[in-house]
Amino acid sequence: MAVEWGIFQNGATDLPTKVVDDMVIPDGDLAALAESYARVQIGQIRQGVLADKLGFDYYFMSEHHFQPEGAEFSPNPLLAETAIAALTKRIRLAQGTNVTTEHHPVRIAEQAAMLDIISGGRLDFGIGRGYQPREVESLGAAFGSTIQDQERNRAMFEETFAIIMKCWTEDSFSHHGEFFTIPPTYTRWHHRQTMAYFKDQGDGALERVLKVAAEDEYATSGMPISSKETTLRELQVFPKPLQKPYPQIWQPLTSGRSIKYAAEHGVNGYFNASTNERLKRDMDRYYTAAEAAGWPDRLDRGEFRYGWDTERRRGVITDRMIHIVDEGIGDLDRAARGVEVQWDFYGPFGFSAALVNPGEQPYPLDMKITAPLLREKGIALHGTVEEIIEKIIGIRDGAGYGEDFMLNCHFELAGFKSAEIEEQMRCFAERVMPVVAKACGGHPPRPESTVDFVVD
Repeated sequence: MAVEWGIFQNGATDLPTKVVDDMVIPDGDLAALAESYARVQIGQIRQGVLADKLGFDYYFMSEHHFQPEGAEFSPNPLLAETAIAALTKRIRLAQGTNVTTEHHPVRIAEQAAMLDIISGGRLDFGIGRGYQPREVESLGAAFGSTIQDQERNRAMFEETFAIIMKCWTEDSFSHHGEFFTIPPTYTRWHHRQTMAYFKDQGDGALERVLKVAAEDEYATSGMPISSKETTLRELQVFPKPLQKPYPQIWQPLTSGRSIKYAAEHGVNGYFNASTNERLKRDMDRYYTAAEAAGWPDRLDRGEFRYGWDTERRRGVITDRMIHIVDEGIGDLDRAARGVEVQWDFYGPFGFSAALVNPGEQPYPLDMKITAPLLREKGIALHGTVEEIIEKIIGIRDGAGYGEDFMLNCHFELAGFKSAEIEEQMRCFAERVMPVVAKACGGHPPRPESTVDFVVD
């Protein structure tokens, strides 16, 4: 039996907050917000390094763009975590999601593999379909992304995932799908060095990679590489991840269809802000689907423990917004405004559904989600050290976890400076984690990366 800890960081502004038309917003113009996000970016790196020192096991970041509302700043989690990787040795670097419908899948596969190598094999790769039209359709339009058509969104997401897997697991590959043709059928590549390399590989490698053709009498290019009709048939993507065959994959889950897809593809589930009762129901859905599919796993290790398996790093988790008010730290009123900044932004996307327990009536779509409601539902754990310990153990028991348990802690809140967030992290690590670990049977050892960037 064991417990593991993660931190979820999505980059809320540190500007003070105010209320306008019943909405909590940042108190500052766009220039002030830009300066705030520059400070937040440094804070995200600091908190990742501190989390490693304090004994947290995972550092999750989200991907979101274009946020004047102040709730989220995290435009490139892979880049931020690469900085953290160079300054840490143990903490695993994860993403609540990379919104793959906003990226060319080959490009993000390269970037993620680079992080896995730089971190010494500490990448956990998050994937997601995206739910915000402002970002999905601005950044993904060239690839055909949209959320206005959910079936199209899902089809594109599943195709990007398949391509990323090819990039990581196949030495040389091609892809011909609904959204992507890789490489393009018209790409000329009459390159003598390429031909020499694949000729030397033997076993028909040259014919697989290139369609070699004669000189093109109508060629308009003076470059030898495109003067003949030789075209690419396959690409070779480098680097490959250090972890084989690829890092563990994560996906934020809400619908029964997404839960089934993740379970059938060996993808860990992340249930954002889900009540204990709802988490219990959805955890059972995930494990029922995984069992029916024969326990899919990237390493084919068979059945994994119910809820969370620390040895295999497999299963499902949730998160909680944590704010300690005890012995001179914390501020309940400011924390209330901080969580309402988040939920005033989330509300229009239907996130309130996660707060409704099975069998309860759904909330009206335009209902304002308040801090008292979030505290009542156990999503915002605000209070003394003893109260928070009790509520965390209640998550483990209420959701029905088995021998192992993992929780993501969301410390950062709008309106709080990085130093205040770090104070919360230290208090939690010193006074909460040891007590919960004792109740849960201990904390597993954290292997250390052997990658060293220090030059003697």
